[in-house]
Amino acid sequence: MSKILIIADHDGVALNGAIAKAVACAASIDGAQIEIAVFAESTAAIAAEAAALDSVTRVIAIENIANKHLIAAVVAPQVVAISDGYSHIFGLSSSFGKDLMPRVAALLGVNQISDIMTVESPHVFKRPIYAGNAVLTVEAPTDQVVIATVRTASYRAAGANNSAPIEVVDIAADLPSHTRFVELQAGSSDRPDLQSASSVVSGGRALASTENFDLIYALADKLGAAVGATRAAVDAGYIANEFQIGQTGKIIAPDLYIAIGISGAIQHLTGIKDAGTIVAINKDAEAPIFEVADIGLVGDLFSIVPELTDALA
Repeated sequence: MSKILIIADHDGVALNGAIAKAVACAASIDGAQIEIAVFAESTAAIAAEAAALDSVTRVIAIENIANKHLIAAVVAPQVVAISDGYSHIFGLSSSFGKDLMPRVAALLGVNQISDIMTVESPHVFKRPIYAGNAVLTVEAPTDQVVIATVRTASYRAAGANNSAPIEVVDIAADLPSHTRFVELQAGSSDRPDLQSASSVVSGGRALASTENFDLIYALADKLGAAVGATRAAVDAGYIANEFQIGQTGKIIAPDLYIAIGISGAIQHLTGIKDAGTIVAINKDAEAPIFEVADIGLVGDLFSIVPELTDALA
């Protein structure tokens, strides 16, 4: 039996919804016993969300003032302190997970596996390389704990109909002298979260200005969709970088992805490979985006998008 510990990612108030996808990944390992560890200043609400996820057998709650902000240098030693008996320790392929899991692996003296997209067996996994253009099969030693991050775009979220027990554990935690929390700067929006939205409307450099991105916002509002953008649009200053999708941005897997004025550079396609249905609108019939699109419309986006928006109820 594989005993798997998933490290909860959260904002101090609510659990990151992608943890449900990490649970789905862990559940694909035969005979998996899945537990979630929540490190926070106050764990009650976050632990309750984790306990509701299907397939979770226990939630470990570690409350400490030092865990008020998720700092990898603070959390990693605590993860190691509770690591005995686990065959696998998983984190998300998020900013926090990518910071935390290598530290955990180093403290345990093992290698880390990044971006698990498929579980072949308890110690054999597949992960994307070369911007998703190739898939590598990785085999971990069977006599060591498996430390890994999960590519959550490759999984559907586990359900939330469970009621796993929550156990409060007391672990010493200290703030290191070399690392401290200064501030969190993050954009705020009333729109759906880009990485968890079922529909995304995205714009590229062809929009040519910040003002023209209003076309994207208007269509997204009609669809109840999140808004995304290419790196070119972000670099040009048309939209903030938290909206960037692709190899150097966010990896998403919505049911519907509408690409407007996006040529389809490989770096961008990496971020949308797992989308359910891809719709492309571009005036260039030879644009690479049409090679991956399920539905393509060749034409002027400045005419098509307003017509489409007006046609929606």
